[in-house]
Amino acid sequence: MNVTTRLSEAGDFAALAELNNGLWNDDTSPVPIHWDSAEEYAQYHSPGSEIVAICNSQLCGYVSLKQPTKLESNNHVVELAIGVDSRFRGIGAGRVLLDAAYNWAKQHGKRKLSLRVLSTNTSAIAFYEKCGFQVQGRLVEEFYMNGRYVDDIFMYKMIES
Repeated sequence: MNVTTRLSEAGDFAALAELNNGLWNDDTSPVPIHWDSAEEYAQYHSPGSEIVAICNSQLCGYVSLKQPTKLESNNHVVELAIGVDSRFRGIGAGRVLLDAAYNWAKQHGKRKLSLRVLSTNTSAIAFYEKCGFQVQGRLVEEFYMNGRYVDDIFMYKMIES
């Protein structure tokens, strides 16, 4: 299956809201994420703030690109959040998205990619490691979810100049 990427557009917001609503629940996020509409999604995301993956003419995933803080001294870092529709996992969409985020960051003079992942998401951690990310820190028992404590793992990948 062919996976292509491009920067997000306002016309993607309904599909992105729906995708997020299906991805982030009590098992996958410290706080379930739910968007009631494309308009609500647009209040928190601007066109071009995400890279979307298209699989067979359908939006199948995204990676968000944001600066972790508003500090100028932190402007060299891009914080990522990635999601791929479960129907399209295993076809390379996640890797294509992370590669696109890396290339975008490099083109924009960034130095580091970072992301956070729950310690219970072992398949995501293994995937990120295969894509060159390393653990840079761990907040031990940061969340209490579904009757157990869960660590918040910080991962990073440096951008080669």
